Amino acid sequence: MGLADLPLVIGHRGAAGLAPENTLPGFRLAYELGVSAVELDVHLAADHLVVIHDDTLERTTDGRGKIASLDLQTLRSLDAGGESPIPLLEEVLAELPQGVGVNIELKGPNTAVPAAKFLTAFPELDLLVSSFDHRELAYFHHLNHEVRVAPLFNRWRRDAWQIVEDLDAWSINLSLKIVNQVIIEEAEKHGIKVLIYTVNDLSVARQVLTQGATGVFTDYPNEVTRAALTD
Repeated sequence: MGLADLPLVIGHRGAAGLAPENTLPGFRLAYELGVSAVELDVHLAADHLVVIHDDTLERTTDGRGKIASLDLQTLRSLDAGGESPIPLLEEVLAELPQGVGVNIELKGPNTAVPAAKFLTAFPELDLLVSSFDHRELAYFHHLNHEVRVAPLFNRWRRDAWQIVEDLDAWSINLSLKIVNQVIIEEAEKHGIKVLIYTVNDLSVARQVLTQGATGVFTDYPNEVTRAALTD
């Protein structure tokens, strides 16, 4: 397990196709299924880093409205699926078995400062921090050089490689919709890894790894497994 465990199989939002996303049971299930790492999303709410994808509550909880508008007690009283509360980042990290990697996506605004400060307390963990907000990610990297970073892209940009260089990125995390052989080969020239989201078909996962990708994010770590990919 861990981010050196190639090819990487990363449980997307835990095991989002099998259990409520971004919940402790979902992360536990992903670990049990043998992922290399798990991916999760954080927002800053009530001065805490809370693990949830959207900035609103309707899709993944029984609450309504913006998460930033609620106090922590109210947020924690909501059902995020299977009677599980919205977890705090510290709770998820406390659940990590030894050696499992974790990819923390800075999802909401103003997450760089608290995340950079908080993660200094976990030098032993195998961490990667990513974001679509490359400015927020750059600020995180400025504040915490110890944790690896990865810019996220859902569409290709001409300045992508400059962003990679400016961040001294460990990997580039790409949508399956935009990845191609040229990008993978260029990443190899830059000496960085390529992680692809979200890959829920085993044959597609095998294909992109054959092209040279480092790993995949999947909602179904019971199907897209390291054993199946290395068989």
